[in-house]
Amino acid sequence: MIDASIVGLGRWGRNLVESIQGKSTRMRFVRAVDPAEGARAFAAARGMPLDAEFGAVLSDDSVQAVVLATPHSAHLPQVLAAAAAGKHVFCEKPLALTLADAQLIVDACRDAGVVLGLGANRRLWSSMQSLRRLVEHGELGELLHLEGNYSNENSNNATGTWRDDTAESPGGGMTGAGLHILDTFVQLAGPLKRAHGQLLSRKPAPEPLDTVSVVLEFQSGVSGLLGTVRATPLFWRVHAFGALGSAESVGETELVVRRSGAQPERLQLPAFDSLRAELDAFADAIEGRARFPITPHQMLETVAAFETVIKSLAGGDTATVRR
Repeated sequence: MIDASIVGLGRWGRNLVESIQGKSTRMRFVRAVDPAEGARAFAAARGMPLDAEFGAVLSDDSVQAVVLATPHSAHLPQVLAAAAAGKHVFCEKPLALTLADAQLIVDACRDAGVVLGLGANRRLWSSMQSLRRLVEHGELGELLHLEGNYSNENSNNATGTWRDDTAESPGGGMTGAGLHILDTFVQLAGPLKRAHGQLLSRKPAPEPLDTVSVVLEFQSGVSGLLGTVRATPLFWRVHAFGALGSAESVGETELVVRRSGAQPERLQLPAFDSLRAELDAFADAIEGRARFPITPHQMLETVAAFETVIKSLAGGDTATVRR
């Protein structure tokens, strides 16, 4: 059992706690860090002493790992401090807002000999795991094209928080929902080569109405189309097109497979707690049972792709990945 501290008890930090506390046999939260007084009752109800300062858990030898659900700009200094203190680190996405910062994070964890985990739970959805296996095993033939859209209303539920800040969450819905699609694209097609995006905004924060559309080209020759809309009902779709067929992840548990000359095959797959699964995988990596399923190289490639898309959205033209 890995004893960890959760850092940040906003909406997502609380989701992470609820996913494992009293449920997982691999990890538990023994401390929490959040300066907000409103976090105290939540922490106490789940058996977690609450600290206002991050340094308190870094000096606690009983805490083996920290889980960061904090503002994006805080990730770099917090990971560097945790690694220097010998704490394993699980960081919610995005790992960093720039490739340069992400590289510093990866290097610091490697040099300190601590495990770096990343929150990208959509990779673990049943539909996405099945889609990935079809692509990797060549059952769709040569991969040609990817299309994806992840949209939701979460932006309107975060009014008055740091998520309203364009410096913390650039590119409209790209930093929140859109990044999950981009991450799955990188997982399926490999490193990005270039992107051309547009961000159209009809209403500014704190209750934004905006859309993101991105045309992508990967180094492998695969093309892609990505969309994300803030303030619309929850929707997830990732569609991989190959020379022999296509497979479409629709939500967490549905997969549609299409092959020439056959009716579409609709599969209903089992649901499970993907947040618990990624934290259990982090615990397994700490104890040497298995490697964390996202490698540092893959983490860096996703940040490189993200930084390129954000640059394209800001400039309204094509941006090329620079390493």
